[in-house]
Amino acid sequence: MKGKIVLITGASSGIGAETAKLLAERGAVPVLTGRDERRLESSANAIGGPCRRYRLDVTDDGDVDRVVRLAFDEFGRIDVLVNNAGFGVFERFEDAPLLHFSEMMDTNYMGIVRCAKAVLPLMRQQGDGHIVNVISLAGKIATPKSAGYAASKHAALGLTNAMRMELAPYGIAVSAVNPGPVDTPFFDKADPGGAYKTSIGRYMLPQRRVAETIARVIERRTPEADLPLALSLGIRLYGLMPRLADRVAGRMFSRK
Repeated sequence: MKGKIVLITGASSGIGAETAKLLAERGAVPVLTGRDERRLESSANAIGGPCRRYRLDVTDDGDVDRVVRLAFDEFGRIDVLVNNAGFGVFERFEDAPLLHFSEMMDTNYMGIVRCAKAVLPLMRQQGDGHIVNVISLAGKIATPKSAGYAASKHAALGLTNAMRMELAPYGIAVSAVNPGPVDTPFFDKADPGGAYKTSIGRYMLPQRRVAETIARVIERRTPEADLPLALSLGIRLYGLMPRLADRVAGRMFSRK
């Protein structure tokens, strides 16, 4: 990890900020990006070691190309890209405006596409690199009131699996990190009333645990990591017996 240049999207708070801090502790040089400049500055100031920060909107093609080039020109390489930017809105399918579907897809899926395509020529030039997509267990199982969010995460996971196979011959690793619910500001927008967050409070993952998983994936170039383990195993069982699982776990899935 020491000396690796790691560009992280969505690093102004939550998982991204915590990951940047942890990677810096382990000797990496995090490049923090995000849309909120005030929070981004605060996250950068919390890091004890060297780092950089750039304002970045992952839905803007030109902005992505500009920031990736700035980082590469300053450091001469980008070893790891952590695609972490994303958001969700929990609402019933019939009540959700079309705009919410397109916005979540533009950030959660196309944001990964834009950033990965921007760093890919540079990593090809280096002959090495690692793209880590922080997705969600929602990319493997959908639940009520998360149609738009789950669809964007399913798309992101499918993209990741295809990229992994395509880029392996060039020495570029591609990984997916799929956490369950995490105690972050994500829920300020996804669940403004707080009912869902309260109902699943005991199952929420701490940010540090997810950051440690991301760091481990980078160190070991692990293809995929799901957490927590119990929920991951439950999702695998769901794939084998979906009808039974709907009856048994339906109440749990409908806590939003």
